[in-house]
Amino acid sequence: MPLPETLRRFNRTWTQRVGVLDESFLGTGRPLAVSRLLFEIGSTDGVGVRDLRERLGLDSGHVSRMLRRLEGEGLVETVADPDDGRRRVVRLTASGRTAYDDLDRRSDDLASRLVAPLTPRQQDRLADALATADLLVRAATVELREVESNDPRAVEATSRYVAELDSRFPKGFDPGPLPPEPEATWIAAISDGEPVAYGGIRPVPAVGDGTAEIKRMWVHGDWRGAGLGSRMLRHLEALAAEQGFDTVVLDTNGSLVEAIAMYDRAGYRRVERYNDNPYAEAFFAKELS
Repeated sequence: MPLPETLRRFNRTWTQRVGVLDESFLGTGRPLAVSRLLFEIGSTDGVGVRDLRERLGLDSGHVSRMLRRLEGEGLVETVADPDDGRRRVVRLTASGRTAYDDLDRRSDDLASRLVAPLTPRQQDRLADALATADLLVRAATVELREVESNDPRAVEATSRYVAELDSRFPKGFDPGPLPPEPEATWIAAISDGEPVAYGGIRPVPAVGDGTAEIKRMWVHGDWRGAGLGSRMLRHLEALAAEQGFDTVVLDTNGSLVEAIAMYDRAGYRRVERYNDNPYAEAFFAKELS
């Protein structure tokens, strides 16, 4: 059966069984969309209104209407961010925390009832299948967005990139203060408002006028195996070609065997050292068609 048809059939089955079609989701008296918004607010200790819109992929007017409903029920309050008066933050009230806990309990109860007829082995199969489906659907719907280096998502991705290299390199990783690179173009892969992959390109005249270097390629550990690294690499190559470059180069550490395998599969060839990066042990280049 073709994938789109399979996905649509699963959606029909799932939405019927988890109560999406009910006006009162799980008997809470609130529809699914409002309940989901309450859950997102309760999952964090205060969340920005803009962050909620990005995380749920909803327009400003829809989120505002749902927030007014939750405020009217006394479940949430919207206040100015103490660190940035231009930003509005939503948080649960005491009644909202009670409603959130009730929603969480009802969701757990429904999930337990749904899988109760299955054997333990069947439940394990279902858990594995759903985890794979969740990862691949989220990977398929990731948004690749150009960001400034001081964008909060870029800052977070860079911090995670440095932390991962520090944990994986045999002697650790200390890049020192990362210099500003005004000519670099940075791309963040965004899912549910959070960065899950990152990388950029910059010109390297010392190598050649038509050459760009791929920098700070990072993929969140929970997203490994979904093909996101290869997708990011292809996107950065396409971006370099759009900017007029005919070759891309990159370097990496020998301990990053998964990255090296990805570069090999993507058609990169080994080249001589082209920089003085003390952590780089393998150097690659690829001509862009």
